[in-house]
Amino acid sequence: MKTLIAILASLLLLNAGAGEAWGYTPISYSAQIKDARINRYLKSLEIENIYDMRVIKLRNFLTKHNSPLAPYAEIFVKSADKHNIDWRLVPAITGVESSFGKRIPPNSYNAYGWANGKHKFDSWESSIEHVTKTLREKYYNKGANTIEKIGRKYAPPSNTWSKNVRFFMNQIDQDANNANF
Repeated sequence: MKTLIAILASLLLLNAGAGEAWGYTPISYSAQIKDARINRYLKSLEIENIYDMRVIKLRNFLTKHNSPLAPYAEIFVKSADKHNIDWRLVPAITGVESSFGKRIPPNSYNAYGWANGKHKFDSWESSIEHVTKTLREKYYNKGANTIEKIGRKYAPPSNTWSKNVRFFMNQIDQDANNANF
């Protein structure tokens, strides 16, 4: 089954610009639009819960950076979807704050610099959910809905922090666009 899904996804990526046969004009699309199109197609096949390109892209990116968070790529994506934030944001924050979870206080699961790195979470899963939920409730819902606005509250002064978060978010997309699936 996994082989069939991988073949289908590969065919979709190869034909992403094919045009009328897929119901859209052949132009260059961003990775997010391609992800949405692929996920809609997979949903039409009723296999969207089995295969999400964002999870594979994020897992590959985190693996490339030797991150202990790589096995939790699906949790990052699901939590982001649940709280309606960009799926790349929290992983990008881990890049800025802890080199993707490699530089954290022992047994803290705090890859986010939460409470200046002093907060300890029970697990990677609980830390991902807590940070994502808090970004939605205490940042987005209160008007901090851009990386720059989040940075002003999350890590003032935010110029460098915001630029670095944006850099890692773009790297996730760039690496995914250059990957051979």
